[in-house]
Amino acid sequence: MDINKLQRENIKNLRPYSTARDEYKGQASIFLDANENSYGSPLEENYNRYPDPLQLDLKDAISKIKGVPIENTFLGNGSDEAIDLLFRAFCEPGKDNVIILPPTYGMYEVSANINNVEIRKVNLLPSFQLDLEGIAEAIDENTKLIFICSPNNPTGNSIIRTDIETVLANFNGLVVIDEAYINYAKQRTFIKELTEYPNLVVLQTFSKAWGLAALRLGMAFAARPVIDVLNKVKPPYNINQATQDIALKALQNIEQVNEWIKITVAERENLSKELATLPIVKKVYPSDANFILVEVENALSTYNSLVDEGIIIRDRSKVTLCEGCLRITVGTPEENVTLLDALKRP
Repeated sequence: MDINKLQRENIKNLRPYSTARDEYKGQASIFLDANENSYGSPLEENYNRYPDPLQLDLKDAISKIKGVPIENTFLGNGSDEAIDLLFRAFCEPGKDNVIILPPTYGMYEVSANINNVEIRKVNLLPSFQLDLEGIAEAIDENTKLIFICSPNNPTGNSIIRTDIETVLANFNGLVVIDEAYINYAKQRTFIKELTEYPNLVVLQTFSKAWGLAALRLGMAFAARPVIDVLNKVKPPYNINQATQDIALKALQNIEQVNEWIKITVAERENLSKELATLPIVKKVYPSDANFILVEVENALSTYNSLVDEGIIIRDRSKVTLCEGCLRITVGTPEENVTLLDALKRP
C-alpha cells in the first residue's frame, strides 16, 4: 500500500501548524515563546503551559503495556477524533467512499456524513459475521476505508479473525478495526499484526475497561506513514495536560483494571444465564464485550418500565438486525441484581 496514493491530494502538500513546543527541543528555565500566562494557574496544580503536542511520555507508558512503538501510536480526543481524522486525511469529499457493516458503531456513519463521504453499507450476516462476498462487491477504486468493529457494538460478538485477515489481505485501502471492547474478549488484539499489514489501523480506548470515559482519550495504532498523516492533520494540542497526567497515573494501576475485567466477565456470564430464564426474554446473544444484546417480547415497553425505576439501558430495537433487542451494560453485582429484580416484576 502506497500511503501517498491513499491520502487526499491537499493533505500531501499540507504544512501542519508549527507550535512553540515543536520548534524548541531541550531544557529551559524561562519560557517566553508561547504567550502563556507566566504566573501559573488559579488551581493547586499549574496548567499554564501548553502540553506536549505528541504526548511522548504518555505514549511511552502505553508502549510498555501494549508493546507498540511510540511511532506507531496516535492519541486522540476519544477514538472519535481518530475516526474523524481518518476521513479528513484519506477521503476526498464528494468522491471517495467507505464501507461500514451494520449493525455497528454509529460514529462511522456520522463522521462520513460530516465529511461528505459516501457510505456503502454491507449488513452483517444473521450470525453477525462478515459478508465477505458483499464487501468484495461494494469495493471500487474510490473505496478508502472499511470499518470493522470487533467485538461488535451493539451485538457484542467478536468477528471471525480469518475473515478480518481476508479483508486485510485483499483491500488496498485502510482497514480500521475498532477494538473498544477487546479487553473483555477471548480473541486477541490485532495490534500484533501491525508489521504484517501496512493497511491496518487498530482503535482502542480508555473509556471502557480503563474506566476513564470522562477523560475522552482514544488510541490508534498503525504503520508509521499512517500515524504521520494523522499527526499532520490533528489540532496542535489535541490532548490536554490534565488528561495526560491522569492517564499516566491510571496506567500505574493495571492490576486494578485487570481485576475489574475479570469481575465484569464473570458478571456477564451470570447475567446472561439469569436473563435467559426470564419469560419476557426471547434470546440472549453471546457477548465478548461488557454488554449483552437481549431480544425481548416488547422492547420499548420494557425499556420504558426500567426508565420509570431509574434504570437506563439502550433500546436497539430499531437497529438493523437487532429488531426487538435491548443492549444492557454489565453493571456491578448489586446493579445486576436490581436490574433482574425489575425485569421479573409484571
